[in-house]
Amino acid sequence: MPDADAPALDEAVLNELKETTGDDPAFVRDLIETYLADAPVQLEGIEEAVAANDAEALIRPAHTLKSSSATVGAMQLAEASRALEMAGRTGALDAGVRAQADAVQVEWNRVKAAFQAWMGEQPE
Repeated sequence: MPDADAPALDEAVLNELKETTGDDPAFVRDLIETYLADAPVQLEGIEEAVAANDAEALIRPAHTLKSSSATVGAMQLAEASRALEMAGRTGALDAGVRAQADAVQVEWNRVKAAFQAWMGEQPE
């Protein structure tokens, strides 16, 4: 489960992302905006899979959210999503999966707020 006291975003990953894009703030902003638009789609897929107790349907949205979150520095969300992906791969969803899905949603809200603040601090 994510640690609510830890930062929602890993600044080192964000700095590396800026460096690898040639310090192109518009590109980084576009990447993050795409992430912010896509993550709710993945979260909906996770929610639907958990509600339906469909382990196979859980794998893809959890994997996608894990990977995209890691790319933009939302490391705790990536790790929590990885746990859901692994639960889906076991083929059996237990009561802990519901709690994990709820924790992913809470962490997403922290990540979204952190990105909104972070983008407000960045040059356009």
